[in-house]
Amino acid sequence: MGAADRDGALALLRAFLEADPHYRDVAAVYGDAGPGALGRALDLFLSRPELGFVWVARRGGEVVGCCVVCFAISTSRGAVVAKLDDVNVRPGLEGQGVGSAMLGSLKAHLREAGVERIDTATHFDNPGARRFYERHGFASLREERLSCLL
Repeated sequence: MGAADRDGALALLRAFLEADPHYRDVAAVYGDAGPGALGRALDLFLSRPELGFVWVARRGGEVVGCCVVCFAISTSRGAVVAKLDDVNVRPGLEGQGVGSAMLGSLKAHLREAGVERIDTATHFDNPGARRFYERHGFASLREERLSCLL
């Protein structure tokens, strides 16, 4: 995401975070601070690219998909890994290959950057998301993500 894509990514992520029942189910645990926090997060990605980035898919110059990538160091790999979050496609474009194309190009980009693994999570009650990730080579870690607000 470049500065020119910020507003398109903001609109897409905001719509997702406000409407997705799986996210809404745990929004309080995440400490969801609303649209202002989302805007601040996008500004952080623009100003601190060493921490991560927002990957966007465009169609005709318009942002039609995006996902959030943050970097971490894995003690099991001894290398940089990526945490993939908030993968979404503009409503009405699901099932048209936008998400698959976005994930494919993201994986290639991360490989070239020396990132050795991508971690993500899905809500227990979202089998469609699980199937999507499994089609793209992800495997279950048989664990549950936990969160602690500070």
